[in-house]
Amino acid sequence: MQTDQPQQPRRSRIIPVILGRLALSLLLGFGVLAGLIWGELVAIPNRLNPFTPLRIADDISWLTRIKLSRLERDGAQCRAVLADSSIVHRSVPDRRTEQGCGLSDAVEVSRSSVGLSREFTATCSLTVAWALFETHVLRPAARQHFGQDVVRVLHFGTYACRNVNHRAQGRRSEHATANAIDIADFVLADGKHITVKSDWAEGNGRRSAFLRTLRNGACNFFDVVLSPDYNEAHHDHFHFDMGSYRACR
Repeated sequence: MQTDQPQQPRRSRIIPVILGRLALSLLLGFGVLAGLIWGELVAIPNRLNPFTPLRIADDISWLTRIKLSRLERDGAQCRAVLADSSIVHRSVPDRRTEQGCGLSDAVEVSRSSVGLSREFTATCSLTVAWALFETHVLRPAARQHFGQDVVRVLHFGTYACRNVNHRAQGRRSEHATANAIDIADFVLADGKHITVKSDWAEGNGRRSAFLRTLRNGACNFFDVVLSPDYNEAHHDHFHFDMGSYRACR
C-alpha cells in the first residue's frame, strides 16, 4: 500500500532558490564594482579604495589590515610605504644563520616619530605596523591620558635566534626572523617614565589606563600582541609581532 508523503510547502522550496540567486547577484555585483574601481572607471575616496596603497597618515578603517597584510608579500610596496613615513631607515641584506633564523626583507630603523632607546632591525611589514601604531595609537594615547607627547620608547630588541619563550625545543620565535619587537618603557615630554613592569596594575590610574589603551590599539595592526595579562614571561614588556598566529592578550 502506498503511503502519502507530506509535501514540502512551496514557499520553503522557493526561499532557498531566491536567496541563492540574490547571493550570486551580490557576488557578481561586487566583482563588477571591484573591476570598475581597479580600472579607475569609478572614483571613490582613497580611504575606501582597497586598491590604493597604504599610507601611514591615512585614517584607520577596516581596509587598513587588508592593505597591511599585502605588504608582507610585496617588499617593494612595503618599502614605498616606509619611504612616505617618518621612519628613518635603511635596507639590510637578506641573510640566513641557523635553521629557522635570519633576515628577509628587513630594514634597520634609526629613528621614527619618537626617539628610540637604540636602533633596531625588523621586517619591513613589522616596521610599517610600528609606524601605524605610533601615529594612530601611541602618540594620541599620550595626549589623551597625559596631555603631552611620548618622546622616547625603550625596547628590548627585535632579532634573536631562539625558540618561543627561550625553550630548548619547539618552534622558532618570531624574534628569530626580526618579525617581533618587545617594548618596555615610554618616556613622556616632561621626563616621566611609564613602564609595563611597574604601571600595568589596575590600581595605577592614568598610567595603567594608558598602557591598556596601547595594548588594545596595537591589536589593530600587529598579528600578535602580548601583555602582562598573557603570562609571567611578559610581566615587564609588550610583545608585538607579525607572525602567522592571531592573539590579543
